[in-house]
Amino acid sequence: MIKVLINGCNGKMGKVLAAQIDESENIEVICGVDREIINNTFPVFTNIESINVIPDIIIDFSIPEATFNILEYARKNKIPTVIATTGFSEEQNHKIEKLSEEFPIFKSANMSYEINLMTKLVSELAQKLTDSDIEIVETHHNRKIDSPSGTALLLADSINKSLNNEMHYETNRASKRQKRDKKEIGISSIRGGTEVGKHSVIFFGNNESLEITHSVNSRAVFANGAIKAARFLINKQNGLYNMNDLI
Repeated sequence: MIKVLINGCNGKMGKVLAAQIDESENIEVICGVDREIINNTFPVFTNIESINVIPDIIIDFSIPEATFNILEYARKNKIPTVIATTGFSEEQNHKIEKLSEEFPIFKSANMSYEINLMTKLVSELAQKLTDSDIEIVETHHNRKIDSPSGTALLLADSINKSLNNEMHYETNRASKRQKRDKKEIGISSIRGGTEVGKHSVIFFGNNESLEITHSVNSRAVFANGAIKAARFLINKQNGLYNMNDLI
């Protein structure tokens, strides 16, 4: 039985993850970490120093500050950790990479198998549609904090890598009065309602365009992906892993 600690257990994704684990075989939640204690079916700690059990693995759905709190606990106890949080700075990503030298870390901006398949597809298309203007549009619920989304950046990075990292990202055209740069990937963010997540990559050519869109209708998609990542990571050596390793 795989024993899980959920970091951010009282958030929307933390609750969905706990429910999906309850329905899964050979895995269970033994405790959680969050800012307050509510009516949970497992112990919840508000301070990592108070944790009195040792899980087999940590799954993190929180915010960057909370992620680094739990990573310190994971480092001390050498506990494999799945990071599903987004919004990290470049410096924070470097810190996570460095920490993975001490214990296994699985990190993905999106735990969906299909979005990672889309990432591969758009990178291949970018190599073929070299004269196209590339735009990414992402839509999320009105409570999402980071913008652009981690998934939008994942898609942009995949495209950019396939084009020898010659592109730059434009997220605020309102501050400029100039025509579009051919080496530009535009990223637009929409926030509203309860939209779980929608990402579109559009290739604008001459007199035609090609669009690939991925939509998520349930957060269970991300929770199940995190569970798969946890099963994958549990016996791995130190290092930084992602969805490509899992797939």
